[in-house]
Amino acid sequence: MSNLSKGNYIKPEMKISSLVFENPNLLLLMEHLEIDFIVHEKTVKQLCAASNINEDLFILIANLYNGFQPTEQQNLTRDDMAAIIKFLKNSHNYYENEKYPEIRSYLEQLQIQNNSAEIKLIEKFFDEYFNEVKEHLHYENRVAFPYFNKLLKNEIGGKEEKLEPYSVNEYQEHHSDIESKLNDLKALLLKHVPVENDRVIRRKIIKCLCELENDLNIHSIIEETILIPLVSQIECSE
Repeated sequence: MSNLSKGNYIKPEMKISSLVFENPNLLLLMEHLEIDFIVHEKTVKQLCAASNINEDLFILIANLYNGFQPTEQQNLTRDDMAAIIKFLKNSHNYYENEKYPEIRSYLEQLQIQNNSAEIKLIEKFFDEYFNEVKEHLHYENRVAFPYFNKLLKNEIGGKEEKLEPYSVNEYQEHHSDIESKLNDLKALLLKHVPVENDRVIRRKIIKCLCELENDLNIHSIIEETILIPLVSQIECSE
């Protein structure tokens, strides 16, 4: 996993403002969970209580942003599924509507400064890569998440709303590694593509690629180690 930050291990009594100053990427976590950025002097525990979010879930994801892998023992339940899906859906919006256009814009600037076949190939490589990412994100938004929400609704309300012939096993099989190709792109920019007068733009592109890779890694860990086990529990109880 690519970690842009290795901060302190986050605990309930720590102040949110201090943690954000230490690792501004935690703002992404708050944004994806739709938590207000005005935190005053709140601790993690107080912020989670005010935002109606399980502090164990918040701390688990926050520690991913600080570079700590989840432990095998997680105090999470099916009640946390709605917040997890909200986080993942909002992260999809961040990738598609913020990070992709940002990186694409930098690549276009690089092409203007260096009209070369190598840069055109990098643009093509990135576009093809992100088309794969979008296919993965759209599949989750259209197929997997609606199924998970319906499953949760049935489980909580005791209803027997008809479910489509689908299961978490299909989701797991469809779950692909969408981060690895970013390493190839970073390697091209750092090791192989000779262009002139590009240090500023190249630095911005590589930094953005690292940020995207880090967040995609966190996204995958949440799906594989938190969401899939919770959905499996609900399916087994049906």
